[in-house]
Amino acid sequence: MSATQSLRQLKDSLNASDRMPLVFLGHGSPMNAIEDTAYSRSWTDLGCALPRPQAILVVSAHWMTRGTTLVDVSAMPQTIHDFVGFPHELFKESYPAKGNPDLAREVVTLLASHRSQEDDTWGLDHGAWTVLKFMYPDADVPVFQLSIDMTKDLNWHLETGKLLSDLRDRGVLILGSGNVVHNLRALDWVHGQPQDWATEFDTLFADRLADRDFAALTNRPQLGALLNKAHPTLDHYIPTLTIAGASDTRDQLTFMNDSFDLGTLSMRSFVFHAM
Repeated sequence: MSATQSLRQLKDSLNASDRMPLVFLGHGSPMNAIEDTAYSRSWTDLGCALPRPQAILVVSAHWMTRGTTLVDVSAMPQTIHDFVGFPHELFKESYPAKGNPDLAREVVTLLASHRSQEDDTWGLDHGAWTVLKFMYPDADVPVFQLSIDMTKDLNWHLETGKLLSDLRDRGVLILGSGNVVHNLRALDWVHGQPQDWATEFDTLFADRLADRDFAALTNRPQLGALLNKAHPTLDHYIPTLTIAGASDTRDQLTFMNDSFDLGTLSMRSFVFHAM
């Protein structure tokens, strides 16, 4: 099934529920923000298919903390260009969406068990704005970010999603941004063919997610060397778990962009939506 067909069917099914969907996007290279790619076009189509959110909470691979969970409470989040070695044009990009300080402070309370704290120094990193500029090009939906605590085990991040799930009934779109496979050390700049271990992990992840076998996705010893190869660091994997944790058995799962960039970047994305 093509991404276009999936999104068309998704749009039809979304009309049946007021409960906001959950979205995870493989964001890949920052260059997707300024190039016309299949991925950027799919993000535009997705934004058109989704119900209009009251606010967006982003869990990005690029805001990592240790020992605490920070919530951005700034009124006007800054656009962060957290990358080097890219064209000057990319650094001129801006996404001037407003924040939602009141809701962000509620999220701090929701996540009290996760040592949550307010923060007004972050903003929107490229895991957020490079996809949001296509989903909501007018930057007219309030947006704020949630950090990922790199000291915690994988199940902890699944639990974070569960704590956030009630926000879906208040018009909040919870958006995860990372990559299902993310190994920059093994990129294939010449041929770009997916590595066998990369497709193996990508398929395993998709199968376990579809089966709602989240225990398997958080079991590091069981995932073993395959997880270590797919994710030398876990920052791009963690947002997939937070989004999964916010879902429930009433949700239907739709995949999109199930392809690879440069051999070791899975662009697989998915949407949970109430049936």
